[in-house]
Formats: sequence, structure tokens, C-alpha cells
Amino acid sequence: MRLIISLILILLTFTACANKSNVTQENTVSTQSVKVVESEEAGDEFDDEFASADEEVSDPLSGYNRAMTSFNDGFYVYVLDPTARGYAYVVPEIARKGISNVFNNLMFPIRFVNNILQLKFENSMEELGRFVVNSTFGILGLMDVADSELGWKEHDEDFGQTLGYYGIGPGFHVVLPFLGPSNVRDIVGLSVDSFADPTFSTQNDWKIPNNLEKSIGLKALNVTNKTSLHLGEYENIKKDALDLYPFLRDVYEQKRENEIKE
Repeated sequence: MRLIISLILILLTFTACANKSNVTQENTVSTQSVKVVESEEAGDEFDDEFASADEEVSDPLSGYNRAMTSFNDGFYVYVLDPTARGYAYVVPEIARKGISNVFNNLMFPIRFVNNILQLKFENSMEELGRFVVNSTFGILGLMDVADSELGWKEHDEDFGQTLGYYGIGPGFHVVLPFLGPSNVRDIVGLSVDSFADPTFSTQNDWKIPNNLEKSIGLKALNVTNKTSLHLGEYENIKKDALDLYPFLRDVYEQKRENEIKE
């Protein structure tokens, strides 16, 4: 009798151990399966993140854009920067700031119209007030009296931002000669804004220059003067770039999106 009971206990113990082993194996397999599934899902999410990152900026002209970025970089390093430094050596900083203020004041029509188009009526009225005050008390815009005395800030808006405000996407990225990074939306905006730009003209009309040559001269002066007030900034930006073209492209597109959201 004792022998039979002992055999039964041994059999029950063996069966329990076998069942426990099977359960452990099943749990291990199940855990491994879950880990595999989670790993695959994580991999899919990782791939999706990279796919979405690649799709952030449409860039079918990347070959051309790289070449034009190299051209613009060379133009800046070997032409614009030395010219601006020589200009800064000859023209005192106070005069250069005055010239910059004049050009900013002249761009009033672009800012005024685009603030209205974006339904920013308070900003547009402030722009109108800035123009009147700076053109009179500021001596044709040489001094920004509206800001320094009245606290009226400039509200920089252009037609590219207006298009973005109404949901128009940027389109593909384009690097323009001399002008640098842009996109299809901003090229359209630049073309429309040229009609309200008092310093750009291809024919005899109400604008300050009455032909293309004078327009180019004024633009060259503006760019040289502005560069002379920001010497070294481009070099500081460029030194952080492992690959200059995509770095400048992404900085530009992000900057424009932020400007549209403001």
C-alpha cells in the first residue's frame, strides 16, 4: 500500500513539473513573440519617422540647388563679404544704420498691403503710422523715431507669407542665384511684391528708379549695406553645417514656416 501511494506521489510530482515546464516554455515563446512584434512595430515607427523627415521638404532640384548653393557661397566669400568690409571701412556705422532705416521705410507698401491681406489690421495701421512718422520726423526714414520714441514695431510681412497664411504650401525648394534659398511659393510672392517695391522697376513709372539698371544699383547698395551691418554672421552659421546645402535649406524652410505662424 505504501509502495502504491509513493508511486502515485512520484507520478503526480513528475506531471506537475512537466506541466510547469510546458507553461514556462509557452510563456517564454509568448514573450519572445511579443518582443518580436514590438520590435517590428518599433522598426516600422522608426522607418516612418525617417520617411516623414525625408518628405518634409520637397527637393526634386537638389542637384541644381547644391550647385547654386556652392555658387552663392563663393560669391559671398570672394565678392560680397570683401566688398561689404571695404564699404564698412569707408562708411561710418551710424550712416550705414541710417541707410538701412531708409530702405526699411521704403519697403512700407509691401508690409502694409500684406498685413491687410492677412487681416492684421492693427499691424497695418501701425505700419502706416510708422511710415508717416519716420518719413517726417525721422527725416525720410533715416531715423526710426516710431520705434525709439513711440514703440511702434515693424511688422514684416510679404506675399509669400500671405500665401502661406491662407494654406498654400511651399512647393519644392529652389535656390536662387545671389538671393539664396527659396521655394515656389516664395518665388511667386517675390514676383507679386515687386509691384509694390518702390526700389524695383523695369520701366519709367512711379517708382524711384526708372529702369532696370538703376534698380539693380539700388538693390546692390541695400545688400552691401545690410551685409556690412552683419559681418561674420554667415560664417558663424556655416561653421555648424556638416553639409551646407541641406543645412541652409532646412533652416530657411523652418524660418519661413515660423514667420507664417506668427
